[in-house]
Amino acid sequence: MNRHPDSFNALATLRAGERTYRYFRLGALEDAGVAKLARLPFSLRILLENLLRFEDGRIVRAADVEALAKWNAHARHEREIAFNPARVLLQDFTGVPCVVDLAAMRDAMADLDGDPKIINPLQPVELVIDHSVQADYFGTSDALAKNTDLEFERNRERYAFLKWGQSALAGLRVVPPGTGIVHQVNIEYLARVVFALRQAQGDTDAAQGDTELAYPDTAVGTDSHTTMVNGLGVLAWGVGGIEAEAAMLGQPVTMLIPDVVGFRLDGALREGVTATDLVLTVAEMLRRKGVVGKFVEFYGAGLSALPVVDRTTISNMSPEFGSTVAIFPIDDRTLEYLRLTGRSPERIALVEAYAKAQGLFRTDASPDPEFADTLALDLGSVEPSLAGPRRPQDRVPLHGVKHSFEKAMGEWVAARERANGAVSRFEDEGGGGTATIAPAMDEVDDGCVVIAAITSCTNTSNPSVLIGAGLLARNALARGLRTQPWVKTSLAPGSKVVTDYLAKAGLQSDLDRLGFNLVGYGCTTCIGNSGPLPSDIAEAVADGDLIVAAVLSGNRNFEGRIHPQVRANYLASPPLVVAYALAGRIDVDLTTQPLGTGSDGKPVYLREIWPTNDAIATTMAACINGEMFEREYADVFKGDANWGELNVAPSERYAWDPKSEYVKRPPYFDGMPEEPGPPQDVRGARAIAVLGDSVTTDHISPAGSIARNGPAGKYLMEHGIEPRDFNSYGARRGNHEVMVRGTFANVRLRNALVPGVEGGVTRYLPTGEQMPIFDASRRYEADGTPLIVLAGKEYGSGSSRDWAAKGPYLLGIKAVIAESFERIHRSNLIGMGVLPLEYLDGADRSTYGLNGEEVYDITGLTGGVRHGMRAHVRATDPQSGRAIEFDARVRIDTPNEAEYYRHGGILQYVLRQLKDRR
Repeated sequence: MNRHPDSFNALATLRAGERTYRYFRLGALEDAGVAKLARLPFSLRILLENLLRFEDGRIVRAADVEALAKWNAHARHEREIAFNPARVLLQDFTGVPCVVDLAAMRDAMADLDGDPKIINPLQPVELVIDHSVQADYFGTSDALAKNTDLEFERNRERYAFLKWGQSALAGLRVVPPGTGIVHQVNIEYLARVVFALRQAQGDTDAAQGDTELAYPDTAVGTDSHTTMVNGLGVLAWGVGGIEAEAAMLGQPVTMLIPDVVGFRLDGALREGVTATDLVLTVAEMLRRKGVVGKFVEFYGAGLSALPVVDRTTISNMSPEFGSTVAIFPIDDRTLEYLRLTGRSPERIALVEAYAKAQGLFRTDASPDPEFADTLALDLGSVEPSLAGPRRPQDRVPLHGVKHSFEKAMGEWVAARERANGAVSRFEDEGGGGTATIAPAMDEVDDGCVVIAAITSCTNTSNPSVLIGAGLLARNALARGLRTQPWVKTSLAPGSKVVTDYLAKAGLQSDLDRLGFNLVGYGCTTCIGNSGPLPSDIAEAVADGDLIVAAVLSGNRNFEGRIHPQVRANYLASPPLVVAYALAGRIDVDLTTQPLGTGSDGKPVYLREIWPTNDAIATTMAACINGEMFEREYADVFKGDANWGELNVAPSERYAWDPKSEYVKRPPYFDGMPEEPGPPQDVRGARAIAVLGDSVTTDHISPAGSIARNGPAGKYLMEHGIEPRDFNSYGARRGNHEVMVRGTFANVRLRNALVPGVEGGVTRYLPTGEQMPIFDASRRYEADGTPLIVLAGKEYGSGSSRDWAAKGPYLLGIKAVIAESFERIHRSNLIGMGVLPLEYLDGADRSTYGLNGEEVYDITGLTGGVRHGMRAHVRATDPQSGRAIEFDARVRIDTPNEAEYYRHGGILQYVLRQLKDRR
């Protein structure tokens, strides 16, 4: 066992309540004259403790500690550091492929004559099953029961596989379905804020005898909204599944010392303004500022007036404005929230004592840290807002929603006319959802709201906006208003505590009467699990080629995400979701136009039924207490009868079922040699897609429903699976055959190789034939032709989906040339051995006159890749032979990333490293 060098004499003891802990004291760095903690942002203090605790003289050196301790807010940071998170957080969409890969790695280890049991999590891993429930049934008292039955019917194989993982992989805990959304469960129960363990990984001598070692709770998660827990002062962010697997297996997350942008908050929200309005304002400001790849830290007097539930609402949407984290320091509000959610007195005492001892506890008297850049917001200036109709950062004031939709509709209509009615050949037909009221079909036209969903961890974790929605529903009913019959309504809260307090306040019955019945506990509409529209509505939309809208209390509204038949998608607070369900249209100005006509024959305006802040606060105080949280989380890992009936035989290696179309052994390790060869140049490549700006992982990664007439649907039908049993792409993430066929299959993808056509289509360039991207990739594979993608700015923004990198790898894509990359996606591409390249000096595709029909050679790689190097690109016109040549920046940013690429991917690297430890 290695002894910790403790170069700064930092190991000390701490008293919290009745217990004594050991910890690595940050003050020791001040004693040594290498740090002034008060000037460091709180987020960097947490990183600094991590380095101090994991110092080993090899991966983390004393010089790394000193470099971070002397952080210069205005310097360019080129130093790489190693971050060792305390735990890994998964959800089932991303968790299933993680466990699939670990199971495959056990097989690969055996094939290399290694010990399969070496492939095992080396730190706590928590997986919450929350992304599989769909809102098939709605508007009825039995919607929850019916959707739950369907969920288990569709996902039994996946759930049984996860149960195997729970028994076979030490340290993996699984929260069964029907409990809540991963990020809400995280902040309400799983988050420790401060850890206390008898033995800390990587610190073999720090915890002695019965004295526990205390250290900050930190995490990486396979969902980009892992940042939600930043609102509790926990440093955490989203990574790709492949990065998370490496972290599970003891590999540090390597990163450059980050820039930290300070966001000052002052004042307080005014009457009628919600936390959702605040977060949409913050998202707009930070996206405009440009914080991709940076830490954002909130400071200022306004924090004292901002409860944790509002902070977590802001932190949740960090991916929407592009930052790595969006963190709030620990303070009295944090302790208040821990008490509210039923944390133990011992935990709360530890959090308070540790944070104060380490300089991690903020008060109004705390000096402002130094930041690389700052911006500020007076909370009193925030106004009611939505975001849409395409992107979460596109905030629209409530009074401007009508105009924003009409402008977007004009663009859609013009595009439709230009394309002469062309639509994706792979778009789904409408489904057969269950509604309680037959709609007046002659009233469904452009501008109708067909989906109104209270969903997503962003808002259902915040009682103020949910109580607000319930009170607005009560007030609307009192005036005689009802939901319009063509609106599919749903309530999918993030934990059972939500329905507890709504029921105690008597508000659930009011929401039920407007059709916002409980449909499930999980992430539904926000990830495309909105379920089918009722058949009459779907037919009306399809027959009229209507441009209709969804309003949801979510965090994502990218094109094609919410529902394939819904073009305009707006994010809104839960009360505004209810309001738009009452109005039934998006092309109305709710600040001046009525919601409808009341039972007295008079118009009813939103301002007349909007609940006051005092009414919301009074109701919250009366109906929410810590006992609710303690009761609902007492048996959180037990699950219901459906979960209990899953009988899985324990085994060291997973017994793959060749007939399964949910879980298949992936090919990543097939034929893998014990040692990697040198990187190879890419020669004779063709472009399979030429894409514009802001292409998201929703455009790349398979998500939502599976079209019956697309490659994935045809594959499933060829294997005896009828369309009614397709389930979703998310549910089949453990089957690479389905997922590769759904890569780039988004119905709203625009590929410049096939102008005027939307969907996952390209041209097979040697013949000019138009076909699905997957089919073309197989033709190129048969020819021995490598593939590339050309893209614009912010390529890969959106969720941290591993399949946005795995899919391109399986399609045969060797490189992506873009103007810029989103942080997580760039890292994931490297993790799958796909080379990310950027044009130099503001150049783009048009600078070189590229149309994507050229033959591409990418050279300069055979000597190995390294941070900051350039590759040479030669694009040759196959007809004239004319060649265009230019250099591109290799976006491999750290030595570890270079090693991952050399090994063909991060999993191959980890597998070889673990085998060598025998």
